[in-house]
Amino acid sequence: MNEFFKLKEHNTTVRTEVIAGLTTFVTMAYILVVNPVYLSVAGMDFNAVFMATCISAAIGTLIMGLYAKLPFAQAPGMGLNAFFAYTVVGALGYTWEAALAAVFLSGIFFIILTVTGFRKVIVEAIPNSLKHAIGAGIGLFIAFIGFQNSGIVVNSDATLVTIGDFTEPTVLLAVIGLVITAVLMAKKVRGGLLLGIIATTLIGIPMGVTDTTFNSFSLNIMPTLGKAFTPGFAQLFNMENGLVAMLSSVFVVILSFMLVDMFDTIGTLIGTGAKAGMLDQDGKLPNMEKAMLADAVATSAGALLGTSTVTTYVESAAGVAEGGKTGLTAVTTGVLFLLSIFLAPFALMVPAQATAPALIVVGVLMMTTIKNINFDDFEESLPAFFTLAIMAFTYSISNGIAAGLIFYPITKLATGKTKEIHPLLYFLFIVFVLKLAFLPR
Repeated sequence: MNEFFKLKEHNTTVRTEVIAGLTTFVTMAYILVVNPVYLSVAGMDFNAVFMATCISAAIGTLIMGLYAKLPFAQAPGMGLNAFFAYTVVGALGYTWEAALAAVFLSGIFFIILTVTGFRKVIVEAIPNSLKHAIGAGIGLFIAFIGFQNSGIVVNSDATLVTIGDFTEPTVLLAVIGLVITAVLMAKKVRGGLLLGIIATTLIGIPMGVTDTTFNSFSLNIMPTLGKAFTPGFAQLFNMENGLVAMLSSVFVVILSFMLVDMFDTIGTLIGTGAKAGMLDQDGKLPNMEKAMLADAVATSAGALLGTSTVTTYVESAAGVAEGGKTGLTAVTTGVLFLLSIFLAPFALMVPAQATAPALIVVGVLMMTTIKNINFDDFEESLPAFFTLAIMAFTYSISNGIAAGLIFYPITKLATGKTKEIHPLLYFLFIVFVLKLAFLPR
């Protein structure tokens, strides 16, 4: 195991990697219930989607660990599942089977782009200042998710967001968990994030927040298995309204899935990799193309199983913060996703209020990359600021990257520094302007 994952070379141990993988899993286990809830809105079978979520997450994460040998986990992406259910099926009127077919094709195109090296070229074209901004932006983003999941920050019709009600048991539990986690991290206790989650979950039992009813799940994936092929493809390429209308509509849907997944994954890999010190002096992540291939394969596999786009999870940062540096972290998480099929009630006992403090603390740790941005240089700081701010304020990693890649060439062109603009950035500028202007959200 040491030789395969090069544990000594990365100055880590089996114990550290396993704890990191367990931390990542516990932090993102919410997707096991949330994804079926979202996709059931589109008419899909809850239990089948639960199974598809477990298996697709395991496939993607195990490929990430064994092939790319990186500590990142994958699962059906939040936001992408909402786009699937509410936009593609709800607003655009596609069947869920047709939507699965579109997801499958987006994964196939991802594989082609990865094998040909195009996705790697995109990563290398992103300026280092924006790579650091992506890391900081992800920190701000996942901290916001943590504040939201905990109830510390809630919706406001007047100001969009406001402070939550601290008399609510759920919010109070999250605050208790945040204090416990902060103390453990400040004292540099090994496994502090995981211990904080466990302690908060246990405290939540007498408070009535932690669910101990142990609800059972049916292990039947047949209602969604293979439906992307039959009747998915026939429904997706329905020419009832004409060939041109069909092709243009299908192109928009597939492109939307592709763009969001591609830049969510790129952002997560770069941002988390930067925090873990994995990027080389040129800002490149080792085995980046293998990591993206794992993402692409998992997306197509997930569609065949019966779930929306599988992507690399920002919650992987929790495992990295616990010291996870190699593929053994991902393998641990992947195995736990498989075990979740049989131990789902135990995995789902952990309330959102127990994992929220971990996300907030990881957000603090991720924000440290902001120090690498030269805020005295406006043409560097403006695109960087838009990257991290838009990422958090619009609840989207890809939107933040889009904002940065739009304003970076603008500021460089304005100052006559065209040599600092990678030729591919002009193409990405056009792509993102068109995406924001025309593609459904």
